[in-house]
Formats: sequence, C-alpha cells, structure tokens
Amino acid sequence: MPAIDQAMVGRIFRDQSGRVVATLIRVFGDIDLAEDAVQDAFAAALRKWPAEGLPPNPGGWITTTARNAAIDRLRRAARERELLGEVAALAPAHDDPGSPTEEEPVQDDRLRLIFTCCHPALSTEAQVALTLRLLGGLSTAEVADAFLVAEPTMAQRLVRAKRKIKAARIPYRVPQEHQLPDRLRPVLAVVYLVYNAGSAEPAGPARRGLCAEAIRLARLLADLMPDEPEVAGLLALLLLTESRRPSRTGPNGSLVVLGEQDRSRWDRSLIEEGQAIVRECLRRNQPGAYQLQAAINAVHASAPTAAQTDWPQIAALYDQLLALAPTPVVALNRAVAIGEVRGPAAALALVDELHLDTYYAFHATRADLLSRLGRDEEAGAAYERAAALAPTDAERNFLRQGGRTGR
Repeated sequence: MPAIDQAMVGRIFRDQSGRVVATLIRVFGDIDLAEDAVQDAFAAALRKWPAEGLPPNPGGWITTTARNAAIDRLRRAARERELLGEVAALAPAHDDPGSPTEEEPVQDDRLRLIFTCCHPALSTEAQVALTLRLLGGLSTAEVADAFLVAEPTMAQRLVRAKRKIKAARIPYRVPQEHQLPDRLRPVLAVVYLVYNAGSAEPAGPARRGLCAEAIRLARLLADLMPDEPEVAGLLALLLLTESRRPSRTGPNGSLVVLGEQDRSRWDRSLIEEGQAIVRECLRRNQPGAYQLQAAINAVHASAPTAAQTDWPQIAALYDQLLALAPTPVVALNRAVAIGEVRGPAAALALVDELHLDTYYAFHATRADLLSRLGRDEEAGAAYERAAALAPTDAERNFLRQGGRTGR
C-alpha cells in the first residue's frame, strides 16, 4: 500500500468533498455546518490514516465522520439544541467510522446541490464561485486565485451567496420536470464558464485546474442526468476542446491558431470519447446549442489536416446553431465558415452586418478577410483595432504581427 500523506488525503478530499457536503446539507439543512463538518472529517483523516492505513471505503468513512462532527457542533451550540432533537433520528450517535455501517452519499444530493448553487436568484459570479467551492472541492483561496481576486474578497462573495440562499429560501432540490429546461440552462452555463476561466490567462496552476474541474462536473452531470442530451453535448464539447490544449501555444507561449496547430499533439483519447458522445447525440435527434458546438468541434477533430476540414458540414451546423442561438457571436463564427466555402468576399459581407465593434474577434475576423482580399491597409487597421481590444498578451502580440484568425 502506498504511503498515506497529506497530498493523498488532499486528492481524496477533492474527489469526495462535494458528495459529502451535498449529503450533509440534505440532512442538516445548513451549508456552513456541512462545510465545517467536512473540514473536521478531513482533519481527522490527516491524523488517523497515516498511522492506521486507508479505510476500505474512504468516502463512507468521511461521510460518517463528518456527520458525527456536525452532530458534535450542534451539541456544543446551545442555540441549536432544538435542531439537534430534530436531526437525532436521522443520524445515529458516534459510529465507528471504520465499521461496515459506512454510508455512501445519495447521488441525487449532488444534483440538488448543483441546482441550488446555480439558482437564478444568484448572480452568475456567485453561481460559479459556489459551484467550485461546494462541489469542486476548491478552497476559498483557490477560487480567489482562479478569478484573480483577494481571498478575503472571495470569502465575502461566498458568504453573501450563502446568506442569499438562506434569506431567499432557495430550495435544495432538483426542479420539477416542467421547470428543468430553464433551470438546467444556467447549470450548464456555469460549468462552461468554469472551463473558460481555466483556459484564460494567466495560466497558473489554479486556472489550469479549473478545466479539469469543469470536465469533472460535466461528467457528474452526465452520470446523474443521462437522459438530458444537452448535458451530454456539453461534456463532448469540453472533451473535444480540451483535446487541443497542448497545441494551442508555442514553446515561447505564443498563440497557435487552429489551422496551424500540430495535430499530432491532439489528445486522441479525448477526441474519440467526445466524438462517440456526439454520435449518440445525433442518434437522439434532439439538437441543442452545446450538442451543435460539440459536433462542429468533432468535424474539426476528424480532419487529418486543416486543408481537409469539411467546411460545408461545419457551415451547415452553424446554420442550425444560429437558428437555435441567434447571437452576433454565433453569426460571426458562421461567417468564418461561409468564407471557407464561398470565399472571403461573401464572408465579409456577412461580418459587416454585425454590431460587434467592442469584440476583438470581430475585428480580427475582418482583418483576416480583408487581407485575403488584398485590402492590406484596411486589414492593418482592423488588426490594430483587434489588438487594442484583445484580452491577453498572447492574443495582442499575435494580432500585432498580422496573425490569422483561428478558423
């Protein structure tokens, strides 16, 4: 058996904490109590496991120990004595955490917690932070680092969000079937935002970890909601996007656009998994925005070289996506695909109809199309405008060098 150290316990904490917190919130109805009790349980694990060895069921050990720790906290607080009487029947007094009576958290508890974290009464910022803190197992400091704010600032945001849940009496439950489509949308959006935050610069360890956390959350949702095709679509989209991560930057950190990436560096196992999910989505024939985005990425991943990309198929998928999500950004991406099928002049006509003057990718796309049409002076001005609006140094440098858009 490998040595049990703090790093191993930390990995188990990251994997199990969301499950256990969700179960304790169901039992005790108090987010703070659940978090504190889980922290107590993992502190106990750090003390006991190195000496006594890993229990056969670490998740069950943590659940039982955290449940007992929560009861202890209630017993020590006189103001909670009435609540203690109510919960006593739900949780027996101190069990031996290593005994066969260890309990696994109820899977649906995590699903309830995801919908609680992503309730529309909370701001998007609060939804993302709570999801990472409660389900992703990130510490407050890690969440703060990921979003480039001070730890006390993030701590206050989390406190306010939890107070809002209590004050607004946000229910800890999965929405009813007729409410599910509207309520699922922000849940998927939050997971996607977590991934995008991980992809942004500066790419420190906390940010890189966000991409893995987003994929883990998407897998969790797919396991808990196997009949929701958009959940599967989001998972496929994240897997296919993640498959290209190693090839997106050069050795010096410079940006490498899709058409110039070394495809031998793409992760084929992620691509195969993502494409299999896309095929299953196609068989269901219930298209949604995430499924269509995943399908577009699957077409890119199928091309042995950039020149062999099936642009007519991508353009057709963008036609469907624009019908479902008629946003200017989708229209811009569709125009790029049209440019590959019908030429840069046709694409430029579509791009110039859009009102995206403050979006750097709009100007970068115009610059590329103008350059391909030989209108170099106009292209140079568009590249400068794009660089001035670009959010990262890598993108600014790329655009100031007259880079091509990442078609």
